Amino acid sequence: MKKNSIKNTRINMEVQKELSMLISREIKDPRINPMTSIVHVEVAPDLKTAKVYISVLGDEQSKKDTLAGLKRASSFIRGQLAKNLNLRYTPELTFVLDSSIEYGVHMSRLIDEVNAGSGQTQDEQTGETEDKED
Repeated sequence: MKKNSIKNTRINMEVQKELSMLISREIKDPRINPMTSIVHVEVAPDLKTAKVYISVLGDEQSKKDTLAGLKRASSFIRGQLAKNLNLRYTPELTFVLDSSIEYGVHMSRLIDEVNAGSGQTQDEQTGETEDKED
């Protein structure tokens, strides 16, 4: 993976912040889940395209509907980005579903189940014992 320049990193962060505000406040499409968040944005160095990684809290149908709603509203979102950000080019947006947050929650749940199933406390796992003086 190519390392981004400081300028490109700053543009990625600004586009991500602006997209988050637009999706939560401006778009009124009922297909878009209110629990949609922008995880990461990768704007190409030439500013022509951008991949927007989104996370949706909900079932599979809700994720598909949200992705379809965002693709449908991409021209409106791009126009709002052009108004709010001062860039030479406004990037063409491509929305990609990112399931890394769900995967992390699932792995955390599995780790908790393994720890609860072992029946050991934290002190027993580290081998520490308390010395009691009478």
